[in-house]
Amino acid sequence: MTLSQAREKLEKYGQEHVLKYYDELSEDEKEALLAQIDATDMSILESCKHREELSKKGAITPLAAMQLPEIEANRESFTATGIEAIKNGKVGAVLLAGGMGTRLGSDNPKGMYNVGLTRELYIFECLINNLLDVVHQADAWIHLFVMTSDKNHEATVNFLKEHEFFGYNAAYVHFFMQEMAAATDYEGKIYLEEKGKLSTSPNGNGGWFISMKNAGLLDLVAKEGIEWLNVFAVDNVLQRIADPCFVGATIQKNCVVGAKVVRKNAPDEKVGVMCLEDGRPSIVEYYELTEELMNAKDENGDPAYYFGVILNYLFSVPELIKILNNNLPLHIVEKKIPYLNEEGELVKPETPNGFKFESLVLDMIHQMESCLPFEVVREKEFAPIKNKTGVDSVESARALLQKNGVVL
Repeated sequence: MTLSQAREKLEKYGQEHVLKYYDELSEDEKEALLAQIDATDMSILESCKHREELSKKGAITPLAAMQLPEIEANRESFTATGIEAIKNGKVGAVLLAGGMGTRLGSDNPKGMYNVGLTRELYIFECLINNLLDVVHQADAWIHLFVMTSDKNHEATVNFLKEHEFFGYNAAYVHFFMQEMAAATDYEGKIYLEEKGKLSTSPNGNGGWFISMKNAGLLDLVAKEGIEWLNVFAVDNVLQRIADPCFVGATIQKNCVVGAKVVRKNAPDEKVGVMCLEDGRPSIVEYYELTEELMNAKDENGDPAYYFGVILNYLFSVPELIKILNNNLPLHIVEKKIPYLNEEGELVKPETPNGFKFESLVLDMIHQMESCLPFEVVREKEFAPIKNKTGVDSVESARALLQKNGVVL
């Protein structure tokens, strides 16, 4: 992109200010900035002026989960079906690891955080150990796709290589980078994080499949005959990945998505809940739950919106390909965004100062025909690390790891 082309694009979207320091940049920095302007989707920026319209939901009704007694009664059959699919190479795993450990007080990728007490035990290591359990159970390697971001790609790749993938077969590990989106102030003006760099953030966990496609990895998926992808977040150190029972149940029930869920520990717990929206599978985020939905009962008298998602989903690859060209809804999130002030100095704000633009995996589920909410035992599979202390923290995850026999 030439400078004049960049000016034309920026004028169209009212973003001319991002060239404020252009004349101070080196030739390489100028080229990098122009390339970034070229790659940035600025059509989304206007949407922050009508945020309320974006968050409107359809008619919400309950979606029954497969609960523990039914799972236990059929565990042997479900597991056999899952093991067969894994042995035949039909199951892959996708680790969403584009985030940083900022809230944990770390400048490294979140997966590099050490949760050990008497030894080093990293979040990445916990997850790979969990996946290795299934590799040994099925006696078959599972392709693991690791999504990074431009903030942490190099550090993540180097770290896992230095640690020899914690015993995982390197031939089965594939990296790809998440697409990025601009970060703006409350008026929709893009921040600069450096004189020659727009402020950006990962475009939300809904971008994982299109990012895989753009990285050329769908060719590998097709070549290897992978029919199911188990997508999971980096911050839950206890989750079971490519769990044969979960895989088998989803296949046997003829669903195109499976979603691991836990019973909420309180009606207002900060987890999204499975539901139907206008008759299709969906998730209501915790902040969208009304008093009426929180207190609703099902036909058995139990809470109707009782099962929280833990960001561990099993997707049918053919169904993902069908929705590949569909536009996902945009979510606009208030965040603390580092930026250059009027004097060109970097400011790291203490409170939210603008918007990040994201698409979410929950919206992919809403584009699917069927979904199996699959209950798991909370204390055995849900130890999220969102904060350094308190609820969903390093502290609480360590306690749960120890409870499950993991030596820290």
